Amino acid sequence: MKLTVIVPSYNEAKTLPRILRRILDVPLEIDKEVLVVDDGSEDSTQAVLEPMNHPAVKVLMHRRNRGKGAAVRTALCEATGDIILIQDADLEYDPAFYPDLIKPILEGRADVVYGSRILGGSARSYRRYYWGGRFLSFLANLLWGTRITDESTGYKVMRTRLMKELQLECNGFDFCPEVTAKLGKKGIPIYEVPINYRPRSFAEGKKIRWKDGWVAVKRLIQYRFGGKPGGRR
Repeated sequence: MKLTVIVPSYNEAKTLPRILRRILDVPLEIDKEVLVVDDGSEDSTQAVLEPMNHPAVKVLMHRRNRGKGAAVRTALCEATGDIILIQDADLEYDPAFYPDLIKPILEGRADVVYGSRILGGSARSYRRYYWGGRFLSFLANLLWGTRITDESTGYKVMRTRLMKELQLECNGFDFCPEVTAKLGKKGIPIYEVPINYRPRSFAEGKKIRWKDGWVAVKRLIQYRFGGKPGGRR
């Protein structure tokens, strides 16, 4: 078995070296590969990645910024692992939780695992984002009959074959609700494990905005009632 860690990165030169070290240092019982997608960064990301010479790390490039979902799809085409894990390039999510996240899959108890910040009792982000995330979880449960606590978590882990079967199409942050909706449509259970989370501020580079929450609501509803995303971000 092998784990593929996909790291979409846009203008994260300050945190990228540290998150890559943490990913590579985390001990696992299985092999891992790291696919970093520089999504058209305009900072010094390329300079940071140029000296990267580790056999487990592969760097992929977008000439222009296309969004998190597009970066995930680019990496998915190159993935050789049996399990996919999405890792943001900032320092909000801690790779130390990788063993907990992949354990239910390795033991055959799940095909999909979400890392729940709610179950982990993590520090809260801005109040509007915390309650927005809780509402998205409520809406997903209402629409799909799931029982998840953290729909918008960045830690979405699943068998590679399954992620490819989802035929992902959203380009932006709406990649997250698209995954949840398509899993719900297939009736695939989502297993949650507690994680800790260190929210960063806008001053530190937080990119998601309130409008992304409304897009997430729209995507969940669209996929539930058979619609297609109205434009790819």
